[in-house]
Amino acid sequence: MAPRTVPERVRWAVDQLPLRPGCRVLEVGCGSGAAAELVCARPGGAQLLAVDRSATAVARTVQRNLGAVQAGVLTVQQVALAELSVPAASFEVAFAVDVNLFWTTRADPELSVLRRALTPGGTLLIAYGPGPRPERQAAVLQRVRSAVGAHGFVAPVVLHEDRGGGVRARAPAGRVPDPPLRRAPRPAQVTAL
Repeated sequence: MAPRTVPERVRWAVDQLPLRPGCRVLEVGCGSGAAAELVCARPGGAQLLAVDRSATAVARTVQRNLGAVQAGVLTVQQVALAELSVPAASFEVAFAVDVNLFWTTRADPELSVLRRALTPGGTLLIAYGPGPRPERQAAVLQRVRSAVGAHGFVAPVVLHEDRGGGVRARAPAGRVPDPPLRRAPRPAQVTAL
């Protein structure tokens, strides 16, 4: 079996997260499960909910992280972020790596879900790998920063390094109103390999 690789942009993004022992984390767009692997391997163990709208991505994440799923450290769900239904203030940290909807659309429903899902003062990180054209990446990050700020996130800051770039912000203090009920997500099926 070939060793599993973790792209450098994913390592960079996870390094930007304020992960503490027992921290509750939401990953949006879990893809191959590489970020989930890094988060679950941190000392003290974070509790991670990884979501993706793709059944293939969910299956890959479960397969790559089967031990964490079986240990109850990682839950993987197939659901679009806009349809995710979790109690308010469920997570201290939420992040996404290379999820294009945050710069290709206004992402209003998605950012509303994230704002409600984070605890007051919780951290949001929307990260991207370095692109071949730095000026384009700068424009993308500014667009994401504007959208995050427009949804009431506090102190959005653009991060830019050789390994990756992103926007990090905090959820505002105070209660966020409950949005209308959404349909429940479909849990991932864990099967023996």
